[in-house]
Amino acid sequence: MRDLHESYIASANTEVDPLILIALYVLDFLCIHPFSDGNGRMVRLLSVLLLYREDYNVVRYISLERLIEQTKDSYYDTLYRSSQGWHANGHDPMPWVSYFLGIVSAAYAEFERDIGDLRDGRGMKTRMVRQAIDGMIGDFSISELHQRCPSVGWDMVRYVLRNEREAGRLQPIGRGRGARWRRIENTAENGSTA
Repeated sequence: MRDLHESYIASANTEVDPLILIALYVLDFLCIHPFSDGNGRMVRLLSVLLLYREDYNVVRYISLERLIEQTKDSYYDTLYRSSQGWHANGHDPMPWVSYFLGIVSAAYAEFERDIGDLRDGRGMKTRMVRQAIDGMIGDFSISELHQRCPSVGWDMVRYVLRNEREAGRLQPIGRGRGARWRRIENTAENGSTA
């Protein structure tokens, strides 16, 4: 482990991109497997620390742990492929490096999308209303929707409903106080051909 840390520190002063160095450090750490339990959690914490130290501040806002969990099959597959032959110095780190860079890239994409939502006025409250809509079973009223997100004002709930209707994701059923709303299933997403 000492050799790994000293090698990383020495390499930090070279022309090698810090993201590549971090990915290689993480791979080596996982291959060394210094603890009987918790190596994955430890390496995810180290990844965040090293990325943060190299000014990849996205890790302050987007959870790498969650992104890795969402792609855990790829995580284990690329780790397996890149660790084959590691002890004999005959391994191919590229599958792992590509995966790691993809995770960092996905974190930045998510961050940019979230910032874009805030700039476009689709911030946290809009997201709350949309999530409440997604959680509704069957048709629902505006009152039922508002009960699911009481910290959001009525005007914002109406605004989101209007935008969702205009985007073709919701359909009003009736008008006035007795109106109900229905989600419109996207046939392209669920494989139907209507």
